[in-house]
Amino acid sequence: MQKHLSIISILLLVLLFSCNEPGRKEPIHFTRDLPEIMASDTLRVLTMYGPTSYFLYRDNEMGYEYELAKNLCKELSINLQIIIAPDMPTLLDWLQEGKGDLVAYRIPYTHQYKSLVAYTEREYISNQVLVQCHSDSMCKTVLDLAGIDVTVPEHSIYTNRLIDLNDEIGGGINILTVPDSVKTDELIAQVAHHQLSYTVSDDVTARLNKTYFGNIDYSLAISFPQRSAWVVSQNAPELLHYINEWVAELNKKTSFQSIYYKYFEKSKYFESVGFAPIPVPGRISSFDYLFKKEAEKLGWDWRLLAAVAYKESKFNPEAVSWAGACGLMQLMPNTAASLNLLAEEIFVPEKNVAVAVDYLKSLEKLFPGITDKEERIKFVLASYNAGPGHIFDARALAVKYQKDMNVWDDVKEFLLKKSEPAFYSDSVCKYGYCRGKEPVTYVDIIMDKYADYKLWAK
Repeated sequence: MQKHLSIISILLLVLLFSCNEPGRKEPIHFTRDLPEIMASDTLRVLTMYGPTSYFLYRDNEMGYEYELAKNLCKELSINLQIIIAPDMPTLLDWLQEGKGDLVAYRIPYTHQYKSLVAYTEREYISNQVLVQCHSDSMCKTVLDLAGIDVTVPEHSIYTNRLIDLNDEIGGGINILTVPDSVKTDELIAQVAHHQLSYTVSDDVTARLNKTYFGNIDYSLAISFPQRSAWVVSQNAPELLHYINEWVAELNKKTSFQSIYYKYFEKSKYFESVGFAPIPVPGRISSFDYLFKKEAEKLGWDWRLLAAVAYKESKFNPEAVSWAGACGLMQLMPNTAASLNLLAEEIFVPEKNVAVAVDYLKSLEKLFPGITDKEERIKFVLASYNAGPGHIFDARALAVKYQKDMNVWDDVKEFLLKKSEPAFYSDSVCKYGYCRGKEPVTYVDIIMDKYADYKLWAK
């Protein structure tokens, strides 16, 4: 008997140590359902950086999926904790391991995933679409693609679909490829500017880009519909049931409509380009007196401050951007509040400009190593537009790739790359996805306008 017990003990020890063998990962499988989530007062939401999921803009958390998740937490009267995963497999692994309660990201329906997770009714139907400019000669059916040039990234799903479609229609599509580093957003912009004839995108990306380029059309679907949805653990039936009931009511609510409108319908064209009154000689705007007064606090030429106001609001003190920035200098409400500007004062030009200058002064202090004044101004302007975190990331990438972190032309190269997963997911980056073309263009427009204003006014 004693001998048998000893053998059993040894076997148990061997089994115990083999289960904890170094380098071997065992899943935790600790899943919280709705009662445990409510008791903790926090919903842990897993997502990934991206233009429609989650990103930081002017130091504010934004994203369509993020705002829907925030709306869900508001309904539950609990807090929201965002957890960023580097890729989709990790996203689902973390859900299974209990590191998060909900995946607020568009997870495709596949047989493999259906065996691992529970799909909610926060569902999306998407297609690959042809992106083209509005014209009388637009492609109306897939047969019209014969004989046209369509430009897509070389190793993308869009190239694969075009190859299959070309076979289906009997050939004739001229598939032109570009390096995979060229982003879909960039190809769409080139179509909008008539530099390319056609490209392919998913309809979500195309719809988002249409808010920047009103002349594009994405009505021609070239693939079968693909279903995707938010997911939860299969061990969280009560959470699944609650989310599905919330979804059923969501479409009826104005809060949902306003979130959708913000990201997919509200035009951003006039914010990115826009028009402003042509200044008369000697005078730029009716707020010149304010710019002259406040620019002294910065040590800036007042005409440079006027150029910032031009780009921000076109000198409209009542302007409100798609992201909620307000007034002459387009202050984000959170930024204004942090600088003690009351909500009811944000549209008062004198208050708005004064607080904007205080914020610009705080941004200047973030770049003490940039001794060249004009170079430092460019970093400050980019930070004012996108938030300083993204500029810090671009500088870190510049250092990694042996460029000068204090030279704008070196840093903007990496700011442009911060819309690419390979770069914004780099270990030196802390602030994720950024539509980098916006702050780069922002700096260019302001510096060009400043040069013009120096000729107009003294």
